[in-house]
Amino acid sequence: MKDIRICVIGLGYVGLPLARLFSTKYPTVGFDMSQRRVDALMAGHDATLEVADDLLQDAINNHGFICTTDLEKIRDCNFYVVAVPTPVDENNNPDLSPLYGASTTVGKVISKDDIVVYESTVYPGVTEDECIPVVEKVSGLKLNVDFFAGYSPERINPGDKQHTVEHIKKVTSGSTPEIGKLVNEVYASVITAGTHLAPTIKVAEAAKVIENSQRDINIAFVNELSKIFNKMGIDTHDVLEAASTKWNFLPFKPGLVGGHCIGVDPYYLAQCAQRHGYNPEIILAGRRMNDGMGEYVANETVKLMLKKGIQVLGSKILILGFTFKENCPDVRNTKVIDIYKALQEYNLDITVYDPWANPEIVMHEYGIEVVNELPTEQADAAILAVAHKKFDGLDVPALLKAKHVIFDVKGILDKTIVDGRL
Repeated sequence: MKDIRICVIGLGYVGLPLARLFSTKYPTVGFDMSQRRVDALMAGHDATLEVADDLLQDAINNHGFICTTDLEKIRDCNFYVVAVPTPVDENNNPDLSPLYGASTTVGKVISKDDIVVYESTVYPGVTEDECIPVVEKVSGLKLNVDFFAGYSPERINPGDKQHTVEHIKKVTSGSTPEIGKLVNEVYASVITAGTHLAPTIKVAEAAKVIENSQRDINIAFVNELSKIFNKMGIDTHDVLEAASTKWNFLPFKPGLVGGHCIGVDPYYLAQCAQRHGYNPEIILAGRRMNDGMGEYVANETVKLMLKKGIQVLGSKILILGFTFKENCPDVRNTKVIDIYKALQEYNLDITVYDPWANPEIVMHEYGIEVVNELPTEQADAAILAVAHKKFDGLDVPALLKAKHVIFDVKGILDKTIVDGRL
């Protein structure tokens, strides 16, 4: 492994932490299509906040880590890692175009005996049936003859400073048993939590896609419970607390399910199942339940306002939080936008406050305004949508008029001051 020279393609939430980690042991180059992103990283700052500035600067200054948009600077590498997004389109069909683009890039620079490892979340078969043919076509090389492949699904948890990349066990695989062992050794040399070598690439792909599908289904179950108990006048969190006293009860909580994994991966698994002639009822039912929670929160808030005699038309609503999860700036596939859109149908005056979200990115991606400072004008209702630590101790009633409604999506506020929660 002394001759390993690594290139990580895609320097987002997944690629950058991995590239930084690899750079502590191997010559490593990070490749990204965005010159703006590359320039910011080489200046020593990661806007995603996944890699601390001191770690990034240490990698650049002491380990020779560089980021580039120049193909020539990655041509000398021999271990390529693809870590690009795998989103869904407006119809929830898997969008593999970033993977096709990255595979084209690899095909332009890969040489004989090199290895390409994919980390992007996909359904079983994508690596070998969709990505590798692109690499072969562009490079003129043949898999397992001229070059080799592997798959090691990412398990990054954005915003989590405890379960960082080196502290999460890694699944690995290879296009041949020998390459699988080599890929596993490379990852094992930097992943302190250890690795698990899967027998095939398809097994590794399947393992990844069911991890988040399982969480999605479990959250959908408690979201349905929340709707049931709400109609019965029972506090769902009290029920879950009581049930959790049993040793084998799974402590999932109701909420919005967004982001680039849990809210997306089940669609990849569902489409794969449908291609093989099976209609996945539970997976898609879970998706329908979770995708409808934003609208449910908005409608419940409006109902509570009407019950209190608050004029809905033209009233002021404050949404606290916009990112897809707490304590990180990631707004990809945030379901808070569903709350916003549903409230818009009532012709409300909506303000979204999130100290983490970048207003420019939110405007570009969603076409709405987000503010980073608390508004001074009092609102008629507040919806706490994201459990940022910066919201701890926030006096929410003080932000509102005397007659108001507070809906707590995350169940973190004192329940004596809230009118509704999931």
